[in-house]
Amino acid sequence: MFPGIYGFHWSPGFLIFLGVFYSVLMVIGVTVGLAVWRAVKAFRSDLQETIRWKSDFQELSPQDRTCRHVWTGEFKQRVCENQFECWDCAEHARLTAKALPSDIRVEENFQATEDVFGLEVPLDRFYHRGHTWVKPENDGTVHVGLDDLGARMMPDPEVLDLPPVGAKLKVNGIGWFMKKSGVAIRVLAPISGEVVAAGGPEQGWFLKVKPEAGFNLRSLLHGNELRPWFLRELDRLQSALAVEGVGVSLADGGVPVRDLGATHPKADWQLVCDALFLRP
Repeated sequence: MFPGIYGFHWSPGFLIFLGVFYSVLMVIGVTVGLAVWRAVKAFRSDLQETIRWKSDFQELSPQDRTCRHVWTGEFKQRVCENQFECWDCAEHARLTAKALPSDIRVEENFQATEDVFGLEVPLDRFYHRGHTWVKPENDGTVHVGLDDLGARMMPDPEVLDLPPVGAKLKVNGIGWFMKKSGVAIRVLAPISGEVVAAGGPEQGWFLKVKPEAGFNLRSLLHGNELRPWFLRELDRLQSALAVEGVGVSLADGGVPVRDLGATHPKADWQLVCDALFLRP
């Protein structure tokens, strides 16, 4: 059936066969090539995100890398050296009596919210140190949003660049970008997975994500860690503003207002936001 093989003839039937055969072969080749190219591109993207985060993490100050177990009183002083990846930390595993299951679901009627100096901290979700939260849903997806302090630092962004549906997120990689009044913020993804929907400030969440297989929430803050962490973040915010020479009072009584940037026009708000959103 091929040229050079006994019995082949340059006839219309043989030519049609060759055309179909090589067309199918070309389609298969192109399909395999595209699959390999996408796999290599995804690998390189993940590798770049990992390298960037490791570099950024090492540039954070020791205070910014405080171990979560300091806030719960288990250590007086300890610095995280594991890129906040608590699931891979032997010390965290030792101190955690019962690991958080990967399929945690939140009761629909659970509405408990803690007040931390005027910040609303819902207790039905898990918090990333880059000021995002993860709320597991009963359908196996999670909603991702900004916590109250992050939202007050960048309310009503003029530019909101969310990843498209189908995009892959990598934990501690880039989740999305926001910009307002010339200040640009890179928000870290608190979890790895595939984006299945995009929201915004009006919806109360920014991304809906299908977590990757085997995900867990052990790297995120929860429960009795939240109050001391938010208090520490308020101290960091006050210190950043003080460094800029605009004083240390956020508002009357120290309670943050809705738009922190508008109330501190003299501050270098880009530097302040970089500090709080873990961009050294």
